Amino acid sequence: MLLATDADWLRDDVAAALATGDTEVFRVRKGRDVLDVVDDLEPDLIIADMQIGSMGGIATTLALRNAEEDGRIEPPLVLLLLDRGADAFMAEESGADGWMVKPVDAFRLRRATDSLFAGDGHFEGNTKAVAAREAS
Repeated sequence: MLLATDADWLRDDVAAALATGDTEVFRVRKGRDVLDVVDDLEPDLIIADMQIGSMGGIATTLALRNAEEDGRIEPPLVLLLLDRGADAFMAEESGADGWMVKPVDAFRLRRATDSLFAGDGHFEGNTKAVAAREAS
């Protein structure tokens, strides 16, 4: 897994929840570094913090989806970590596979990643699309 965040506390929380003998959590501190690392590591999942100083999670996800459309990378799963539920609209527009609202906890984070790997997505927030997904 690849985590894009400049927040040390978030890196610690994600690694504690998801790092196992079979899973390693790599980190970049800048969103603009994600594409280079994706080329090298080919992670199964990218977790992007919405608030990164140089290039936030939304812009990072858009860059990943553009690279995917151009055939430069294999399509990665992307989980965005949002600051508030109202940011779900932007997460959806970016093409993220799922999103959750910070603060994260180990249970919710594992549930979100399990849902993504199962192909079900994971959606928290306040948008009509989220409400429609939850109703079905």
